[in-house]
Amino acid sequence: MTRAVPGGDRNNAQRVELPAARTTLSPTVYVVDDDAAICTALQRLLTAVGYEALTYQSADAFLASAPVRPRSCLILDVSLPGLNGLDLQDLLAARDRLLPIVFLTGRGDVPDTVRAIKRGAVDVLTKPVEQDVLLAAIEAALARGTTDHRQQEELGALRSRFDTLTPREQEVMRLVVTGMLNKQIAGELGASEKTIKVHRGRVMQKMQVQSVAELVRAADRVGQP
Repeated sequence: MTRAVPGGDRNNAQRVELPAARTTLSPTVYVVDDDAAICTALQRLLTAVGYEALTYQSADAFLASAPVRPRSCLILDVSLPGLNGLDLQDLLAARDRLLPIVFLTGRGDVPDTVRAIKRGAVDVLTKPVEQDVLLAAIEAALARGTTDHRQQEELGALRSRFDTLTPREQEVMRLVVTGMLNKQIAGELGASEKTIKVHRGRVMQKMQVQSVAELVRAADRVGQP
């Protein structure tokens, strides 16, 4: 049995021991809810199990805060005064702020839930939510955040490598990934086959790939045809 986080029907809450606190470096859990009591309860719970919890009572207050930390996630109320939770989700996506979101709602509105999930939310939980359910959702959000952050770093490194290619090397790369042979590329670019072979070798070296298949995947990730 687990104690329920406040919100909705508070009579469902049951008092039991909290899970053991974490000993590793604490991830950050942001909480945005206009109910001060819920913010306080969540901050106590999250701190007790070893997270760093930062609470805000409006979307604007959250947006005005410090930049989102790498190991973090957001617990977000759907119904907020002013900018609501779903709008905040869209705004964060538009700003490329990688922050996995767990929504809390007191209504259990199906259209809102579908919209939130389709736009990348990890989960949508109805208040009052059991502690173990909430903590499991937070773990899933943090795991996704770690994966997303790693993929973003890998993509950034890949784009940096592509930017080291000369304009001619980029042309050669675009033709290589279409399946053209050196002779065909030479004819297309009006260069000797030997020159194309040199450019191709430099492309493979700079992009740090060992095969055309890897080069094709790299080109796709950096948005090259």
